[in-house]
Order: sequence, then C-alpha cells, then structure tokens
Amino acid sequence: MVGGECSYWACIPSKALLRPGSALAHARALPGAKQAVNGSLDTAAVLAHRDEFTSHWHDDGQVEWLRSVGVELVRGHGRLAGERAVLVDGERLLTARHAVVVCTGSRPALPHVPGLAEAHPWTSRDATSSAIVPPRLAVVGGGVVAVEMAAAWRSLGSEVTLLVRGGRLLERMESFAGELVAEGLAAAGVDVRFHTEVTALHHHGPVTLTLGNDGELTADQVLYATGRAPRTDDIGLETIGLSPGNWLSVDDSCLATEVQGGWLYAVGDVNHRNLLTHQGKYQARIAGAAIAARARGEQPDAVRWSPYAASADTAGPPQVVFTEPEAAAVGRTFDQAERAGLRVRAIDHDLGQVSGAALYADGYRGRARIVLDLDRNVIVGATFVGPAVAELLHSATVAVVGEVPIDRLWHAVPAFPTISEVWLRLLESCRDERPDGAV
Repeated sequence: MVGGECSYWACIPSKALLRPGSALAHARALPGAKQAVNGSLDTAAVLAHRDEFTSHWHDDGQVEWLRSVGVELVRGHGRLAGERAVLVDGERLLTARHAVVVCTGSRPALPHVPGLAEAHPWTSRDATSSAIVPPRLAVVGGGVVAVEMAAAWRSLGSEVTLLVRGGRLLERMESFAGELVAEGLAAAGVDVRFHTEVTALHHHGPVTLTLGNDGELTADQVLYATGRAPRTDDIGLETIGLSPGNWLSVDDSCLATEVQGGWLYAVGDVNHRNLLTHQGKYQARIAGAAIAARARGEQPDAVRWSPYAASADTAGPPQVVFTEPEAAAVGRTFDQAERAGLRVRAIDHDLGQVSGAALYADGYRGRARIVLDLDRNVIVGATFVGPAVAELLHSATVAVVGEVPIDRLWHAVPAFPTISEVWLRLLESCRDERPDGAV
C-alpha cells in the first residue's frame, strides 16, 4: 500500500496503541487529575482509534496525494530487468531515462528455532494490527519493537512476559535508558526476564516456550521482535549482478555503489543506513535532489553539508522509544564516541530535579546526558529518559547535527518552568569544566 510500513504497521499504529496508556499514566501521576481517573482503558475505543489512524488499512488518501503531485502509480510486483528497467507482474516493462530507486524496506528476521513456524508467531505487523488482546503474550527481544509492544499490550490488559537474550534493553542507547525503561515496564506489570533464550516452541492451542535452563512458559500468543532483513529477495537483483536478499550499499546521495552506470538508488531501510521512517524520508529528499541534479548534467559531490549528501545519517539520527518512561536519543553514546577516538566527557543530570518535570508529575523520574567533545567544544550525543521527553529531542538534534559550539549554545535560553530547562543545568556543568570558567 502507498505509505508503506510506517503508515499501516509500524510508527502510526504503534503510537496510537501506546499513547492512551501513556496519557493515563501521566494523569495518575498528578494530584487532582489522579482523583478523576477511574478504571482502565477502553480497549475497543483504543483499537478503533488505531484503526482510524491507519485509514482501516486502505491507502486511498495517499494514492490521491500521489496523483495530486503528478505521480503515476503502477500497482504490481516490480522486478528489476536489467539497466534502468523494471518489469511489473512479468508483463509491463517500465524504463527510466535517469534512475530507478529501490524503496522496498525491510521485513522481520526470524531465527531458526524448533517449532517456531508451527507456533504462528506475531511479527511487528501482527502486533500493531491485531483486533484481539491476547490474555497472555510472550515477547521475544529487547529492542524498540519488543519494549513498545510489551508496553502497549500490557496497557490493554495482556499478561506480558518479555524474554531478553542479553542483559539489558535497548542496547544501542546509553545503558541507563534500558535500565529505566525496564523499571517502567516492570512497574506496569510486565515480567521482564534477562539472559533468557527460547530454544523451542510447542503449539497446542496455547504455545509453550522452552527457555533454555529456565523451564517453560505458556502463552496464548508469541511476538518475535528479533531484528530486520531487507525485502530484496525477489526484486530482480540478479539481473544487474547483485545477490538477492542482500542490503544495498549506497553512498551519501543514496546511489548504489555496487552497480555501474550511476542509475540505481536505494532509499530507506533497504540500504541499512538507518532503519527509521524519518531517516527514510530524509534520504528520499537527498536522493531526489541528487537525481534531478544529475539529470540536468550536474555532478553533485556527496560531501559534508552538501544538499546532495545524507550527512545527518552519519551525525546520528534521532530516535524515540515511546514506552513509559520515554527514551529519546541522538548522535553517539559515550561508549560509541570513545570507540570513534573522540576525547569526550559525559554530563548527566537528574531530570526530576528540573522545575518543569516536578510540575509535570509527582515523583518524576528521569535522566539526561550529553556527550561533550572536549577538543571541539560541541555536543556529539544526547539522551533523555523520562515521561514526555520526546519533545526535547529536536533541540538536541539541532545542537548535534549543527555542531553548535557550547559557547553559543549557552545563549539559547530555555523557558521556565519547562522540562527543557534541563539544558541550562547541563550547560552549567559544561561551563564548570572550563579551566577559566568562561562560556
């Protein structure tokens, strides 16, 4: 469907499922509001709201938008058929004067576990589109999809067990992000089990999961959220000398680097740069500009700060995990920065000590960190964990991607009393590190 994974099975429906539980938790954390909150979520209303946001899994509105801007839509199974050629359903041949762009996205990657196929596990698509709340849900994984869906279905009444093979959640974020999210899930009633590997499944109405040396677990439904694979198995890559099923390597203009002639581009998940909707849209803008420029006979250099280079991909894309608490991050973690050879310092602050956070909720718990490049005096990473921190992230993204010097960032004054005032506290710590105390 026009709009792809995000519109129908990923970002949009998952956030529609998560938001009611978050709103309820926030109301219950505020004196005066909590006295007005009685009962639990109206499950039918939440699912109906989700269905509205997915347009009931119809793409008429997005098809009309395409037509309104002059784009011709051809429905069917498209396969590459040599240079600048795409064959649709084996019958209609489309040829391009300048470029073909592969935007086929990714699919869930399922491990080889005995009994998994017979258990008919949920993947991310099932978890975001189900019309039924499973009484007992086992979630296998420790990444974003796993924790968000554990939170969503727990808020709707499922008894949720989260099975994590490693020792932490959200391994690509700062470790404290996973710790606080795990605490939040446990407080909501999710049974979080670390160092737990599923070695077999047996489907007999419900599903029995064998947990290595930790016995068994019985659930009515199992969600596997264990990674993604590219949707390139059957798009004709072999006709242009590439191997089906692989990710497509690209340069900063999203031009495929393993294809001669400068005509094949790959945008979004399929190029494996950043598997995030907003980064796919960003890459599309970059690739579109580069294709147009090259069609005019120009040769745009994919250099830093060029309008034809996806430099934000390398600076560190922003990402939000919409659990309760939320986790939001951009740029490098402290460990990633050190591994990259940067001389850095991590500066932390307790978000609960900011006036805006204390007013937002009683007992507000959260943490903020910026990673400071000591040689350039700029921020190369930022992480926020706490209720409603997602809206803090864009200011951090501007600071990181724009490489705004701390001396100048000091003069971006946060409004009082907002949670954003944490920036003042973080920058005060930066100032205190300066030998002369100057800013």
